[in-house]
Amino acid sequence: MFEQVFKNIDDILHKDAGCGSELDYVEQTSWVLFLKYLDDLEKDKETAALLSGKTYEKIAEPKFSWTTWAAPKLENGKIDHNALTGDDLVDFVNGELFPYLKKFKTDAVSADTIEYKVGEIFSELKNRIQSGYNLREVANLIDELRFRTHAEKHEMSHLYEGKIKNMGNAGRNGGEYYTPRPLIKTIVKVVNPKIGDTIYDGAVGSAGFLVEAFEYLNKKGLSTTEVETLQKKTFYGKEKKSLAYIIGIMNMILHGVEAPNIIHTNTLAENLADIQEKDRYKIILANPPFGGKERAEVQQNFPIKTGETASLFLQHFIKILKAGGQAGIVIKNTFLSNGAAGSADASLRKELLENCNLHTVLDLPGGTFTGAGVKTVVLFFEKGKKTQKTWFYQLNLDRNLGKTNPLNEKDLAEFVKLQKTQAESENSWTVNIKDIDQTTFDLSVKNPNTPEEEPLRKPKEILKNIADLDKESATILNSISEML
Repeated sequence: MFEQVFKNIDDILHKDAGCGSELDYVEQTSWVLFLKYLDDLEKDKETAALLSGKTYEKIAEPKFSWTTWAAPKLENGKIDHNALTGDDLVDFVNGELFPYLKKFKTDAVSADTIEYKVGEIFSELKNRIQSGYNLREVANLIDELRFRTHAEKHEMSHLYEGKIKNMGNAGRNGGEYYTPRPLIKTIVKVVNPKIGDTIYDGAVGSAGFLVEAFEYLNKKGLSTTEVETLQKKTFYGKEKKSLAYIIGIMNMILHGVEAPNIIHTNTLAENLADIQEKDRYKIILANPPFGGKERAEVQQNFPIKTGETASLFLQHFIKILKAGGQAGIVIKNTFLSNGAAGSADASLRKELLENCNLHTVLDLPGGTFTGAGVKTVVLFFEKGKKTQKTWFYQLNLDRNLGKTNPLNEKDLAEFVKLQKTQAESENSWTVNIKDIDQTTFDLSVKNPNTPEEEPLRKPKEILKNIADLDKESATILNSISEML
């Protein structure tokens, strides 16, 4: 049901003058979808309150509730066709609804409430659907969706992830929004967070890492206190770009985290010297943007000066991780070997190896990230212990990865299994850090266990083989001629 509705909405938005790309389709579907989801969430809370003899006060005034402006119903349950449409609907949404919802940010009692998050979302978003008739069609379609059962919510959040994936592959802002879910699930499994851990992503994007960590921890049988901890004291993120920030918040709310602790800020604008113990997190899961360049004034916030965004993020993550805390970070594979002694990359490798235990490196094949031409690795480390040994795993697949043939969890199953004991295999090996170059700290991925390939033949040998084959062919042709 959800899949067909999403497809129909895309078809409508494709015809609208205000929506020009997949990014616009996701953004505009998101705010309408979010308000319908909020309406269903409030109905559930109202029912729960009645059952316990309490009253529930809805977030929005009646005039601005979904059932008033988006889907007013007749007594028979059908949509009232006298509902706002055309210019009247667009004027109401732009002139009244958005300004009203935006005010929630200043009126909310605290930042960890859903009211505050609603205010943040509508402070950042704009309605880009120019035709009120198109907007009416979209609202009618979304009103058909139900988010009341666990199965319905799960299906909807899964398909919403699919839309974010399409957005990440839509060209503009490329793969910044989307890390393949099988890879995220694998990173979460290896890091193995527990209830009570604080989990942080300083380059949160569409919040994929936080969503998967929530799914991993949100098991049946949690106590009321544990549920409260998961909802309010577990997940933290920062995001610089407006659209990614909004999509990230909505993605978490649609997955069941009601008031995500995601802040709209440039993480790298924070001075590392200002980070105190109270600011630190137990778990860090992230895929910081790579290839970006940061200005000189941003670099001043870091002891190791470099314009490479991912290297600045890595410094930030090392600093903001608690002692004994665990991290799983995706980074370009060139980080392992780039730079001569004394360079920024060599200094950062030294910093990582001396202040953290880099216990595991997962080397990923090209094509893992759709549309990104770079190869990546995942660094798994614990803060507070010096690295003695690092276990490497090289993911070697018998197929090329791409849009039609993406990475899946089965591809990573051997890695997860072997990582538990850091066993040696054809794809895995251990490096003693005392054996690497102590000036460059080069951690190049060189698998010593790869089966040796047949040595290449010398040119003279190849020419002799060609001559022998020619002689054999001539003999066969002569035999055939004699038979004719």
